[in-house]
Amino acid sequence: MISKTAPSECFVYITLPGTTEPVTAARFELITDRNGMPLGRLVYGKSYLQRADAVPIDPVELRLTARVYETTSMNGVFGALRDAGPDYWGRLVIERHVGKSPLGELDYLLHSPDDRAGALGFGFNSTPPPPKRQFNRTLDLAKLQAIADAIAKDEELPPEADKAQAAELLLAGTSMGGARPKAVVEDDDGLWVAKFNRLDDRWNNARVEHAMLVLARSCGLTTAESKVVVIGDRDTLLVKRFDREKIAAGYLRARMLSGLTLLRAEDSHRSRDKWSYIFLAEELRRISSQPKKDAAELFRRMCFNALISNTDDHPRNHAVIAKEQDWKLSPAYDLTPMPHVSLEHRDLALICGDGGRYANAKNLLSQSARFLLSDDAAKEIVFAMRDRIKASWYELARAEGVSEKDCERIAGAFAYPGFDMDGDRTTQEA
Repeated sequence: MISKTAPSECFVYITLPGTTEPVTAARFELITDRNGMPLGRLVYGKSYLQRADAVPIDPVELRLTARVYETTSMNGVFGALRDAGPDYWGRLVIERHVGKSPLGELDYLLHSPDDRAGALGFGFNSTPPPPKRQFNRTLDLAKLQAIADAIAKDEELPPEADKAQAAELLLAGTSMGGARPKAVVEDDDGLWVAKFNRLDDRWNNARVEHAMLVLARSCGLTTAESKVVVIGDRDTLLVKRFDREKIAAGYLRARMLSGLTLLRAEDSHRSRDKWSYIFLAEELRRISSQPKKDAAELFRRMCFNALISNTDDHPRNHAVIAKEQDWKLSPAYDLTPMPHVSLEHRDLALICGDGGRYANAKNLLSQSARFLLSDDAAKEIVFAMRDRIKASWYELARAEGVSEKDCERIAGAFAYPGFDMDGDRTTQEA
């Protein structure tokens, strides 16, 4: 969407590997083509192309060349730029802050704060502003929770909420974390995304999501670091930002691309045929500096999502990061169980085998070679993980503070009967 009053161009800034100050990398223009459709154009700056330490914004779609790149996909916004923009919650906060809904795509990029996901930034000036050094401290979580509640319910902000802190919630308008209310906070160890429980949640999401991250690590997955803090009578999940590293001079930033961008796909149903773990594994093999390791990790992540019925495993919940030159699969995040009525058939958000999205052992194994795994290695991963989750999820969840009542509510999500159904003996192996 392009608003008649929206800006039509901006500069794209990037924080290069090993540095804490952004530089200007490119100019981005968003206009309409002859058919009235959004058309995005990006061109790298000559001075940026001449830098010895220059890196591409996207090593596949936006290589380091002097050409003018164009796209009509995704409302004219290149995937790498979209990944640096706000998610659903971030857009909601921006609209509340600006007092207008909806906004133009470029508006969302420009109104997002400096500390968005990844290493990119946007602005009108050819010289980027210095990065922000001040963040909400973890001590501010109670006040931020009250602001988030008011925004989520479209109510007046609480009296104690000053405009500066309300604006600080924009810091969580990243591509990570979906629609949950959240903010970025800082402690002595670095930056954390604080994910708040909602008053209408069916269970204590903060405790449950943290437990799933711990469970995933016990199954051999690499996950984002997390912890739960208690603020008054409310729990808040803190997830360590893996795209930032705190040093004396500030924060090093990792570049980041979502799975949606790797797949050259859109959020809409028109692009669902591209939402595929198999295709994502192939794209990983093109971009990753450790393709065999990352492909196997993605396979384990796919299996884990199937075994906890995480049917919200959409492509934005997968990413690659580059702290230096090389790209690799990011740690796992946003792992949430979702009990379903059906005991025989559950679908993931992404295609995972010959049987489409069916979260079933045989289906997961059907394309294991595409993840650079032998049949025996893939079976070992699937069945060992199934047995571990069956045997340990409850004890682990309780140890991480999930209540007995909430365990009852989520129990149907784990290793559901349909995971082993199919009439094929191989899916019954221990």
